[in-house]
Amino acid sequence: MRITIFGATGGTGKHLLEQACAAGHEVTAVVRDPARLAHDHPGLTVVTADVMDPAAIRPHVAGRDAVISAIGSRDLKPSTIQTDSTRSILDAMAAAGARRFLVVSNCGMLSDGDGPVIKHVVKPILWRILRNPWTDMGHMEEVVRASGLDWTIIRPPQLTNGPRTGRYRTAVDRNVRGAKRISRANVADCLLRELADPGSVGKAIAVAN
Repeated sequence: MRITIFGATGGTGKHLLEQACAAGHEVTAVVRDPARLAHDHPGLTVVTADVMDPAAIRPHVAGRDAVISAIGSRDLKPSTIQTDSTRSILDAMAAAGARRFLVVSNCGMLSDGDGPVIKHVVKPILWRILRNPWTDMGHMEEVVRASGLDWTIIRPPQLTNGPRTGRYRTAVDRNVRGAKRISRANVADCLLRELADPGSVGKAIAVAN
């Protein structure tokens, strides 16, 4: 497939790029700083563009079988980076006629499917700490749902640097019971797996060990 990846220099994005290339996909990585992407593969094209500028990224989503965003923010301060970047990508896709979009979100801001301890004890504490990034992700998901495109949202819990095992649990439109963490490599694996599944269109999929 022809895939464009945004956020390819991030923790999950790097795994996604490597796995997609290894699987034989034709990958375009849209980045701000190519120097941060130390990966060479015959199927990889690296382009420099501002994700916040739909006109600048439109040529790089045109004709793609899928566009994936693994953009995230490590800042606990108020931010709209995920909402704004996703809106820009979706605007560029709509203008270019591209349809398939996958994006990484988080399961922390939701409680459906959680056990009572996580729902009533753990989540309220985490909300006080992570309110700003989770709020941004929530708004981002609203933008995705309203896009009219063939979208899939992937919702992991805490991310780790563990290996890719291909073994994890998923749940549709609710959290994985007892979800605590998952490796970035397995999130990348899940993205590519759900990309190949037409049944994942229009679904928010939680994934966890």
